Amino acid sequence: MSTGSDFETGQGLNHVEASLSYLTDSSEKPVTYMYEPPPGVSAGSVKSSRFPAPVFDARPILGQLSLDRQGFVLTHAETAVKNFYEADGVRAVYYPEVERLVKRVTGAPRVHVFDHNVRCLPMAKRKENGAREPVKFAHNDYTFKSGPQRVRDLLPAEADELLKHRFAVINVWRPIRGPVEESPLAVCDARSIAPRDWVASDLKYRDRTGEVFSITFNPDHRWFYFPRMQREEALLLKCYDSIDDGRARFTAHTAFDDPTSPPGAFARESIETRTLVFFDD
Repeated sequence: MSTGSDFETGQGLNHVEASLSYLTDSSEKPVTYMYEPPPGVSAGSVKSSRFPAPVFDARPILGQLSLDRQGFVLTHAETAVKNFYEADGVRAVYYPEVERLVKRVTGAPRVHVFDHNVRCLPMAKRKENGAREPVKFAHNDYTFKSGPQRVRDLLPAEADELLKHRFAVINVWRPIRGPVEESPLAVCDARSIAPRDWVASDLKYRDRTGEVFSITFNPDHRWFYFPRMQREEALLLKCYDSIDDGRARFTAHTAFDDPTSPPGAFARESIETRTLVFFDD
C-alpha cells in the first residue's frame, strides 16, 4: 500500500494499485442471462477489459462522506443474526435491523427491505448456501428505468402515489465474516462519474428483464474502499435517487483483487440487502 497525494484527488490517503473491470463495447445494449439461456443464445454479450486504477483508503475521511455527495457511507451496525446463510432467519431478524439502520442514516420515515444476496466464491463453486460469487465488474444495480419499476413491481397498489415523491434504492453491504481481506468492495465517488460513463444493460431472468448500469472507463473516476471491514460494519450504497438536483443518484461499485491481501486469506463472505427508501419531500 502506498500513499496518495485533499479528498478530491486522494492526496494524503493510502491506496492500493488495482485492476478494475469496465465495459468496453456499448455499440449494442449489453445483455446478461441470469439463468441457462435458450439453445443457441449466448449467456451474455457484455464485453469488458481491465484498467489500472488506484483505490483509496476511505477510513481517514469517514466524517466527510455522505450518501448525497459521494453516494456511500460506512457506519457501525451491530446485528443479532447468528447465521446469515439461513434465509428465513435473515428475513425475520436482519430485515428489521436493516430497516432501522437505513431510517437512522437517511432520516426517511419509511423503508421497505425487499431482498438480499450472500456471496462467497468457494461456496458458490460448491453450490452451497445459495451463495453467489463476488461481482468483479464496475456497475450500479439500477437505472432511470429500473429504479421506479421496482416500486411498481413490489408495491403495486401504492406505486402511483409513492412515485409522486422522492424515493431512493439503497443497498446495505456487510461482511458475514471479518476482517475482509480478499475481494473487498470498491465504491466510486458519484461526483467523479460523467453521465456518458453509464450504459444501461439488461439482466434476463426467467420471469422478467431487469436493467442495471454498466460503466465505461474514465480516468477521472475516484475509487475508495474500507480495508479490513468487520462484521459490525455496514456500507450503505445509493443505487438510485429519484431527485435530479445535483446530489448523488447512482454509485458504481465492484469487488476487486487487493494486491495487499495476505497469502491464505479467507475468502470474502458478505451479504447485501436492498431497500426502497421513501421520503416526505
